[in-house]
Amino acid sequence: MRRLQLWGGLECTVNRVGDQFHDQVRRSGHHDRIGDLDLVADLGVRTLRYPVLWEKVAPDRADECDWRWTDARLDRLKALDIAPIAGLVHHGSGPRRTHLLDPNFAAGLADFARAAAERYPHVRDWTPVNEPLTTARFSALYGHWHPHAADEKTFWVALLNQIDGVRLSMAAIRQVTPDARLIQTEDLGRTYATPGAAYQATYDNDRRWMTWDLLEGRVTRDHPLWRRLARMDLGDRLAAIAQAPCPSDVIGVNHYVTSDRHLDHRLERYPFHTRGGNGLRGYADVEAVRVIQPGPGLVEGAMGEAWDRYGRTLALTECHLGCTREEQIRWLREAWDSAQALRDRGADVEAVTAWALFGSYDWDNLLTRADGGYETGAFDLRGPVPRPTALAATIRSLARGEQDPSPAAAGPGWWRRDVRLIYSPVFTSVQHPQPRPAWHAPQGGGRPLLITGASGTLGAAMARSCEWRGLGYMLTDRASLSLDDPAQMAAALDRLQPWAVINTAGWVRVDEAEQASEACFAANTSGAARLAEACAARGLPFVGFSSDLVFDGKADRPYVESDAAGPLNVYGASKLAAERHVISANDRALMIRTAAFFSPYDPHNFASQLVHRLAAGQSVIAAGDLIVSPTYVPDLVDAVLDLLIDGETGLWHLTNEGAVSWAEFGGLVAGAFGFNAREVGAAPWRTLGWTAERPAYAALASGRGRLMPTLESAIARYRQSLSHEGGLRNAGATHAA
Repeated sequence: MRRLQLWGGLECTVNRVGDQFHDQVRRSGHHDRIGDLDLVADLGVRTLRYPVLWEKVAPDRADECDWRWTDARLDRLKALDIAPIAGLVHHGSGPRRTHLLDPNFAAGLADFARAAAERYPHVRDWTPVNEPLTTARFSALYGHWHPHAADEKTFWVALLNQIDGVRLSMAAIRQVTPDARLIQTEDLGRTYATPGAAYQATYDNDRRWMTWDLLEGRVTRDHPLWRRLARMDLGDRLAAIAQAPCPSDVIGVNHYVTSDRHLDHRLERYPFHTRGGNGLRGYADVEAVRVIQPGPGLVEGAMGEAWDRYGRTLALTECHLGCTREEQIRWLREAWDSAQALRDRGADVEAVTAWALFGSYDWDNLLTRADGGYETGAFDLRGPVPRPTALAATIRSLARGEQDPSPAAAGPGWWRRDVRLIYSPVFTSVQHPQPRPAWHAPQGGGRPLLITGASGTLGAAMARSCEWRGLGYMLTDRASLSLDDPAQMAAALDRLQPWAVINTAGWVRVDEAEQASEACFAANTSGAARLAEACAARGLPFVGFSSDLVFDGKADRPYVESDAAGPLNVYGASKLAAERHVISANDRALMIRTAAFFSPYDPHNFASQLVHRLAAGQSVIAAGDLIVSPTYVPDLVDAVLDLLIDGETGLWHLTNEGAVSWAEFGGLVAGAFGFNAREVGAAPWRTLGWTAERPAYAALASGRGRLMPTLESAIARYRQSLSHEGGLRNAGATHAA
């Protein structure tokens, strides 16, 4: 058996909502960056799922095809020795002149397929329609996408039209390229259920196979769904398909953590947004991984079932997780290991596909709106050019058969840890296709991430994030790692053997620093420089933190990393000196400039104090003449950990997007909690008792990439964390103490 291959793919959906087409290739900018293909080649990918989309090549008339964009890309792929898997419809419904319910949809697609094959006779692998069943569900059963239908018969018609489109398209393609392969993709998961919803789960588990069952010619009178469709007057169509099947040459399984579902008739146990039904009975529909014990079969279970059912060559054709960086790596690793395990048991698994290489947009709302939600892939597109992430290094290592270079991803993914359960566990006796490990997987071993500053807000937040992300760490205090004692520092590093160090320790009292400059510099500059040097001597990455107070505030726009600095106070000067010392001492150092924190876990920050006082009926006065970029700590620590895992170095600005005065920030927080924003008054900062000089304008932006959500989004999530009665009461009690 030949070696398991590593394929690639980029999110290329063109779906229609109303009269609006949503184009992922344009959203990502790939439409205008042919150089992306060279980046793909550098990963070691030699087969790429790539769009040759009907909607884009022939948008207006069937006899007017504009091949220029596709010509250039397929020519470049050929020059790079990358074989394309050409996709003709990807969650779409065709050009405006047709749709999934059009009786002429299949014939029109077949005509386009023939033209594409004639244009590109060197292309052997084809996917005429990506995920027909999923597309039919979203377009004709749930009504999310065009033509926005919502009944069962219409759903089945939409599916059959797409299946006919695949059959006719492959027939047309094979008249040009006789050995052309059909790589038929579909999302595949299993539905679990409580006894009260078991009958729906049975139907769902029969329905999930219909794309491949239809193409195999299996939907005849003895198929469990034949009678149901025949009652809808679709029997003749089923017979026609069964008499002229078009089996897949490769079964392309798309599987996500959310693909396995659980149905529960006990609606009261679940939030409102999960509740639905089938017209006869209501039930909650949630991710199985979030509730069932033992956990679902995931990739290995889905592909194992597909092999047992069809015995055809398999490929995992989509493997993506919108999550933190180490979890993305863990998911791809698990998919690769699952494919290898299946091969060891005799299954013919050809490839695993690293999907969404350039990320994807707005799948969190099922592509119904252009909200701008972005999930990174092997490359992060939030900067001026595509930036390779640690996932890119993992893909490269898999393609080369080498060991993954990312130590941060040791241990199991969240779907294997107890944090996966967000609902009361449901214990199921359903047998998985293969035995699964225990649900409560232990944390992996390996070298820890060392975090200094156990007593500070940022150190505790870093540790909290590592807990949730399953990152092994050590949080140290001054007794276990002193920044003042080089010998003790070196001994601690040698004993703990970390893979990286994050320094959150330091002086934080801006006004007191004016009278204690020596102590401030010792903590913020000398100690940080010594630790960075000790890390450099051991080849360790180092992360330190700087401040918006390194600037003089004279700019009338947000500062970026390349701007010159000119501190107005001792604290800012100590941070600027630390930046320069650390970066010169350690070429693997990452320095983060950020701004004033707010966090649900810290009762002493401005936002928490404000909420407490307003809840007590008191008004608040805040500076109206200082412009800042308030930073939500949970967002900051996740962005920092991602950059560290990616191997980034140098200066980065990380704040939530927004430039406001302290008084304006207070008004936004007040409004989010339902208070009258006018209870937050504005005053000159010099009247508030602050002694250190402050820059009038200290908002931060970034020329390297905007990695954190907007300030409005951060405040909304802060409210969700604190606005319940217990949160406010606890915050108040801590403040009073």
